[in-house]
Amino acid sequence: MPAERDLVVEDADSGFCGAVVACDKEAVTLEDRFGKRRLFPLDPAAFLLDGKIVTLVRPAAATAETHRRSASGSIAVEGLRARVARQSRIYVEGVHDAALVERIWGHDLRVEGVVVEYLEGVDDLPEIVEEFAPEPGRRLGVLVDHLVPGSKESRIAARVTSPDVLVVGHPFIDIWQAVKPSSVGIPAWPDVPRGVPWKEGVIAALGWRMAPADAWRRILGSVSSFADLEPELLGRVEELIDFVTEAP
Repeated sequence: MPAERDLVVEDADSGFCGAVVACDKEAVTLEDRFGKRRLFPLDPAAFLLDGKIVTLVRPAAATAETHRRSASGSIAVEGLRARVARQSRIYVEGVHDAALVERIWGHDLRVEGVVVEYLEGVDDLPEIVEEFAPEPGRRLGVLVDHLVPGSKESRIAARVTSPDVLVVGHPFIDIWQAVKPSSVGIPAWPDVPRGVPWKEGVIAALGWRMAPADAWRRILGSVSSFADLEPELLGRVEELIDFVTEAP
């Protein structure tokens, strides 16, 4: 289905519904009825049109994009001077998560004045939230790994009830899996037997003779834009940025 301007579709993953306002060879921009815009990669079978699954493609008559885009796909702000940091924050689980978010959304975060910090795990998340003392104008967004029903992470997240905190997550065991295998140059992320440390198990299964830190550098080095990441992560980070920058 050509992504013609004003075509109304729904992103199948996030449920975001809006009209097409722009489209280039990699992504489409949708605007909802409140004027909020979101960028989505042109992945196969990623949208719903009148309840039916469709694949959006760039219209044949589309003109070349004249604006430079950031790694997240947003229009880059030329001559950017970082905005003074907001009181609101985004917390992620670990240093790898923070590095990946910076790689893709660093430009956007500096435009908005949002600082990303890492927690080294979420076991103490309720206490961390209490110490942060969220309130309107001082919001907290938290990105959690492996946030699936019945997981330890889901039980911890359920204990956070402040309206000024948004806890979202992706289904991957580790942030490594949020990078598309094709971008890394592998057919798929291997299954690791229960009881085997996940990173070490992945490295062994792939036949990489390197330490986890070196493996991560290889993975991160394969990421240059949002198109290298899975939609399950893209949507959640965009959701957090919207939440912490929303006017009280």
